[in-house]
Amino acid sequence: MDCESHRCDRHSFLARAGLGIAAGALALPSITGIAEAAGTAPPPMAADAKAGLARLMAGNARFIAGHPTCPPLTQRRAALADGQSPYAIVLSCSDSRVPVETIFDEEPGNIFGVRIAGNFLDDNGIGSIEYSVAVLKSTLVLVMGHSECGAVKAAVDNVKSGAMPPGHIAGLVRAIEPAARASKGHAGDWLHDAIVQNVRENVAALPHRSAIVADAVRSGKLRVVGALYDLASGKVTLL
Repeated sequence: MDCESHRCDRHSFLARAGLGIAAGALALPSITGIAEAAGTAPPPMAADAKAGLARLMAGNARFIAGHPTCPPLTQRRAALADGQSPYAIVLSCSDSRVPVETIFDEEPGNIFGVRIAGNFLDDNGIGSIEYSVAVLKSTLVLVMGHSECGAVKAAVDNVKSGAMPPGHIAGLVRAIEPAARASKGHAGDWLHDAIVQNVRENVAALPHRSAIVADAVRSGKLRVVGALYDLASGKVTLL
């Protein structure tokens, strides 16, 4: 994403994103060949974004209660061999404590997962989301942060002291830094506020950075929502 190469505030980030979508909207390439290559699949497990979000939250409630209903997966694996039709896309952190299908008590094939430390948008993640929207016809994007996120903590530490982690980890910090700066001085815990701000900024940025997503949202075929997963309780809260 643009902010990986240099520091920028949220307003300049969104302004550059807006220029990107304007250019992209002029000529979107055909996806017919990609769609054909995706194959056939069982029908999606939710009719639209509203039903999909309700299904995710019901699954999370079962997970919290310790009463999952996800069955043995042998038959499901065979059914998905020729294609997929995930109803939801979840952009989440790579943290090993955030297993998305488990959190929502879902079988394989229902959630299209995009994972990166700090659950932020970059070009490859946006491309993955666009694929699931345009080709697989997913109707919901859930951008999900989580409590005690190490990537966001590193960004907050960078704002506090200028400390930058080594190697390519620094790119993660630069991408999340605008959210850390925007949440500085808010009431409450800075890390928690930065985690929430990071989710909200990426929810807002996605339609600005993708003509495919923007068109789907505008036509009512797609909804983009933010959420926060609590490591201690297992609860997902919509933002």
